[in-house]
Formats: sequence, structure tokens, C-alpha cells
Amino acid sequence: MLQKDYYRRYGTTMRGMMTEHGVRADDYLAYVHKIDHSPLEPNPAMGAAIAKLPGRKLILTNGSVGHVKAVLARLGLSSHFDGVFDIIAADLEPKPAPHTYQKFLRDHSVDPARSAMFEDLARNLVVPHQLGMTTVLVVPDGSSEVVREDWELEGRGAAHVDHVTDNLTGFLQGLAQG
Repeated sequence: MLQKDYYRRYGTTMRGMMTEHGVRADDYLAYVHKIDHSPLEPNPAMGAAIAKLPGRKLILTNGSVGHVKAVLARLGLSSHFDGVFDIIAADLEPKPAPHTYQKFLRDHSVDPARSAMFEDLARNLVVPHQLGMTTVLVVPDGSSEVVREDWELEGRGAAHVDHVTDNLTGFLQGLAQG
């Protein structure tokens, strides 16, 4: 499938569309994020777990700020995050590009040695681990149909993955208690 090919080769489908077809980033983001968020349900338990964690909570995404805001609003988590670093802030250079993580850390004055990166692709945890961040791979819990290719599921046992969880809320609750 072309979408997955671009996603794998370029880090995002958008980057592939820009490189291969000259698509403009703002046009692509506006189109791809016109989605129905109604299946997402509020998650007060996750919100409570996030609230108990020390420090700032920031989002680094290959998506757009608008998409993040829509998702957080549906989940009831908007008030728990201090900032969003999106693909625009990353100069359209998606994760796992080292420049993206370095710019994120610099722009938000983040000390990687005192930070954790949560991610659903192991390959996107290589650079954060190299920078000294604790890394957490969040994998599908099997409770819903998730269409992922084998390469997207690789790396659970990799040296750059410090923790793996299929229950993010439970993982965060454990951190808050520990």
C-alpha cells in the first residue's frame, strides 16, 4: 500500500507525499485530520494518573496541534498537558529524525536525563534513548482492531526500549504510586 510505503520510508505519509508529489503540508494536514473523533471516550482514570506525575507534560507529534487538541478534548485530557510540539514546529521533519528531538528539547528546555518519551513505534525511541531519556513503548492492547504492519510492531525487546506497556493508564498509575 502506498500510504504505508511512504510512512515507512519517510517517517510520515505527509513527508512522502511532499517529496514524491509536491503536496503542500498545510493542505495535507487539513485533509488528513478531517476525521471522526467520536469513537474516543473520556478517560478520567488516565487524566488522574497524568495529574499525579511530577513535572511538565509535553506532546511531541508527527501530527498537527489541531489534531492533538481534538483528541485531548475527546479524552478529557486537555488540561493535563503544558504544550504541543507538532510537525510544523519540527520544520516538517518527522520523528525519528534526530533534528526533531533536539529541536523539541531545546524549544521546551527539556532535560532528557529527567524525562520520559512515550511512543507507539519502537524506531521512534532510538534517538530519545541515545539522548538519555527513559523510553516507553506503548503497544496495542488487543481490545480493538488495529491495522499495523510487522515493521510497526518490531522492537519490543530492543535495547533502546526501557519499558513496554499495553495498558498506558495502568502504567501511569504505577508510576504515580512508585
